[in-house]
Amino acid sequence: MKFPIGIQSFERIISEGYAYVDKTDMLYSLVTDGAIYFLSRPRRFGKSLLVSTLKNYFLGRKELFKGLKIESLEKDWNVHPVFHLDFNSDSFTNSGTLENTLESYVSGWEKQYNVTPNRELSTGRRFASVIRAAHAQTGRRCVVLIDEYDKPLLDVMNLPDTVERNNAMVSLEDYNREILKSFYSTFKLADSDLQFVFLTGVTKFSQLSVFSGFNQPNDISMAPQYETICGMTDEEIDSYFREPIGRMAEMSGCAYDEERDLLRRQYDGYHFSGRMRGVYNPFSLLNALRNMVVDDYWFRTGTPSYLVRLLNGFGDKLNELVGKYYAQSQFEDYRADIQQPLPMIYQSGYLTIKEFDREMRTFKLDFPNDEVKNGFVTMVANSYLDGKHDAGSVVRDLVRSLKNHDLEAFRASFDTFLASIPYDVRRKADERERERDFTYTLYLIFRIASCYTTYIEKRQSYGRLDCAIVTSDSAYVFEFKLDGSAAEALAQINAMGYADEFKSAGRKIYKIGLSISSATGRLADWMVE
Repeated sequence: MKFPIGIQSFERIISEGYAYVDKTDMLYSLVTDGAIYFLSRPRRFGKSLLVSTLKNYFLGRKELFKGLKIESLEKDWNVHPVFHLDFNSDSFTNSGTLENTLESYVSGWEKQYNVTPNRELSTGRRFASVIRAAHAQTGRRCVVLIDEYDKPLLDVMNLPDTVERNNAMVSLEDYNREILKSFYSTFKLADSDLQFVFLTGVTKFSQLSVFSGFNQPNDISMAPQYETICGMTDEEIDSYFREPIGRMAEMSGCAYDEERDLLRRQYDGYHFSGRMRGVYNPFSLLNALRNMVVDDYWFRTGTPSYLVRLLNGFGDKLNELVGKYYAQSQFEDYRADIQQPLPMIYQSGYLTIKEFDREMRTFKLDFPNDEVKNGFVTMVANSYLDGKHDAGSVVRDLVRSLKNHDLEAFRASFDTFLASIPYDVRRKADERERERDFTYTLYLIFRIASCYTTYIEKRQSYGRLDCAIVTSDSAYVFEFKLDGSAAEALAQINAMGYADEFKSAGRKIYKIGLSISSATGRLADWMVE
């Protein structure tokens, strides 16, 4: 079996015999039910392949769809003029790049349809002229497909660069936004000449003034009927890839079901609507099947620069985002910033929907799977600690000690780790902030460990505990005191009843009082009950 890793051409996948998961029935529903659509999905989730498939469908290339679901649905196979814009290949961090990219597309189409360029018109109006000409020459309304429409904005998001516009200096992000707004106004000018418009991207359009110049697209990003249009479901994986998974299991010396469970924990877990149908990351899954090794393929391709810039200003608040319920509008708003990074983290694929409360119409967001959780939290931990400590090795030592209920080994490893934290990470003058640094550090390293549930500054009926780590058979309840005593910390755990909610299911409870020296950043006192 040939796996189409990095191949985004539908024509090449079909003609060269690569594995293809057939979703053309959903594609047929798209093209027959509406005219203007927008779809948001994380990077490397198959958006470009979907656009390529639509392109070949509207070009009437019936031979490529032989044997697929759409073959029995489509009878006409009409040929339409197709205008495909792909912003993936360019970097838009320099002023002028976006204008040059649009000019290149439009001038090429003008030649194709023998339209004399009118340089006094905007690029968008010239594009509208091309669309009208194509409609007139072919007798068919036109199709516009735009892949990664928002990349010219994401590339320059939160960058300090400015450019002159209308005798004023504006950010490059605002500059590019105005260019796109003008260009996309084409769709309103050419409405009667358009058959179908489809835009993909990472960010949602709802708060973007980019689209104010034409009718709002139908956002299908959270539409239940299209939630699996990108990515793969359990049923599809068992239907298309049972044989290579069986070979993986044989090489690993385990049963098929055991290998499937490992793949599920590592790559499944994405949900894109309240219907809650699970979706696998296709890029990671295909890499694992090709290489016969489960690894962090998607995360290894790199965190987008716009997200890195956002997280650099985010600080120690990761625990305030995950595992909580939100209204849909709270994670769809494009205008993510340092104070409100949730939309960008969600839309980039690092958080996903894990539960849907139908009564309250709210969604619980958390990490989709082990690959994303381990990679993302390790990245945040290493950034938080200035990259001067290997968070992964810390996790292995601490997890091993808790698994063995060896709290003395845990104390020694944790104290050594605290000693390695750079001074400027723990230099805050405010005592509460410094104490919070230590609890947040513990939260980060245990959030990486898949087998443990970790709480940080958890609100309870009588107060807020500092940290709790819960395993299948035990619960470790921590209270930190900066320049205090371990006895004082332990007394607070008992007085406030911090451990009470963890006593169910026969768990053994460990109450741990810690005193940390602000002068040395090391453990000064430690008591266990």
